[in-house]
Formats: sequence, C-alpha cells, structure tokens
Amino acid sequence: MRESRNGSGRACDISEIRAPLMHPLRSLLFAPGNHPRKVAKVFAAGADAVILDLEDAVAIAEKAATRPAIVAALATERHCRAFIRVNAMTTEFCHGDLAAIVTKGLDGIVLPKVEAPWQLKAVDWLIGALERERGLPQGGIDLVPIIETGAGVAAVREIAASGTRVRRLAFGAGDYSVDMNLPWTRDEAEMAHARATIAVASRAAGLAPPLDTVFTDLRDREGFAASARRALGMGYQGKMCIHPDQVSIANDVFTPGAAEVARSQAIVAAFAAAEAAGSASIQLDGQFIDYPIVERARRVLATMARITAANG
Repeated sequence: MRESRNGSGRACDISEIRAPLMHPLRSLLFAPGNHPRKVAKVFAAGADAVILDLEDAVAIAEKAATRPAIVAALATERHCRAFIRVNAMTTEFCHGDLAAIVTKGLDGIVLPKVEAPWQLKAVDWLIGALERERGLPQGGIDLVPIIETGAGVAAVREIAASGTRVRRLAFGAGDYSVDMNLPWTRDEAEMAHARATIAVASRAAGLAPPLDTVFTDLRDREGFAASARRALGMGYQGKMCIHPDQVSIANDVFTPGAAEVARSQAIVAAFAAAEAAGSASIQLDGQFIDYPIVERARRVLATMARITAANG
C-alpha cells in the first residue's frame, strides 16, 4: 500500500491526498434510454446512481433519436446521480452522443470498451470543450471507463494513470468473456484476474475503488449477492445493476454492517487513547492493533459517513 505520514504520525491513505471525497456508488442501475417508462422507474429504485443507456440497450436505428429523450430525462426531479453510457469511441455514434448529452443535470459519462489512455484523453478534451461552450462547471462531469476487453485489461495501469477527469474504473464481464472466449460461470472464477488487475491499477493510480460488472441472471438473487461480495473482497466499491430488484442487495453488500462499524469505532477510539499515551500498537479484545488496522477502521467509518450524508 502506498502511504505517507501526516503530522500526527498516522498513515495517510493516498486517496485522501489525490482524490476528493465522493458520493457513494454502491449501486448503479441501467435503463435503456429509449424506454421513458423504464427511465422513470429507475430514478425511483433506490440506486445511488442510474445509467441511462445509449449503447447495447438501444438499437442502431434508434440511437440518434434516443439522445433528446435522455437529455429530457436529466431534467426530471430525482434523488440520485445520473450517468449516461455512450457508445464506444471506436463507433460512429460516440461523438454525436457526447455532443448531445453534455448538459446541465448530467453527473457522469460511462465510456465502454476503453483500451488505451489516448481514448480517455480525447473524450476528456471534448467534454471539457463542451463544458466551456455551454457554461457548465469545468471538470464537473465524471468519466467512467469500462474495462471489458483483453486489451483493456492489459493496458489498465496506463488507463488508470491517464491524468484525465477519471475518478474510478468499471469492469464489464459480459464483453470481456466474449472477447477472451471465456465461459461466464456462476462463481466467476474466470473473472478473478481481470477484477484484481483493475482493482490494483485503480489503487496504484490513486483512483477511487472500481465498480463491478452486472450480473445477468435476474432470478438468482443469491448469485448476485455472492458476486457482489466477491467484488467487495477485491476492493470494489459498488456494482452495476440491470434490474431494480438487484439494487437493495448491492446497497446492503457495499454498506458496512452495524457490527463492523461498531468495531471500527472501538478500534479508532482505543488507538487514539494509546497513541496519546505514546504507544503505536495495542491489543483490543485479543487482536493486535497498529496503524494499518486503524487505517482500515477509519476507512470503514469514512465510507459509512459518506453513505449517511448521501442518504440524509
């Protein structure tokens, strides 16, 4: 773990230095942009964010006509963040998508099939130009690249360190499994390498934790929960969802439990008292506590504070 020390001697999480505190993104719910009724439902589903889709969920013949409907949806009253997934940069639709959707009410753009830093730099430049042209706050629109090909995974360190407005990465198992000619099994063992590589690259670049792939079996609630727990165990902060029923599961998995919060509070308090007495390591209920353990506890409490603030 890359860290420094602040004046108090405690280890500083590199993300505290290089990334601002951000809204929690435990659940991001997709909706096809060309179905106004579904769009209205996703805004009320309890997700931390919605992703209105211009890519896979919209037929080629309808892509251009769907853009105004998505922009109109951004103006509706809502209590969650709004992202739009545009078409990949290598398609004929990406430029038109970006030109149409960069507007007030847009929180972020999800860019699929990212395979190289130059793609992010080009899109970042265009978003910035549109922000200036339209009187929007500079850098206010987030950019979330989906890593979902072998080439993307191979270049993910460079992608994560591209120096753009990107604050977090996302993993897409569906396209990844097709590109790599892999099965996509219920236990997702074949996805472990890609997931871990994306998480490590995110951490090394000082980004926020990444977002995990969708889970396509809508009837398998336990399978979805297990997939979310695997992602949490690899350092992910949330999961993309394709049905409203998945949202509450994702929110639950990626929210620290009451016992974890209570334990973290006890660790932080006990260590603060020990540190004030000149000790940098203690035992608490039989567990050895030093700076890394305390830092983990502080992160749990910071995560919970952001979730509480966002929901309050």
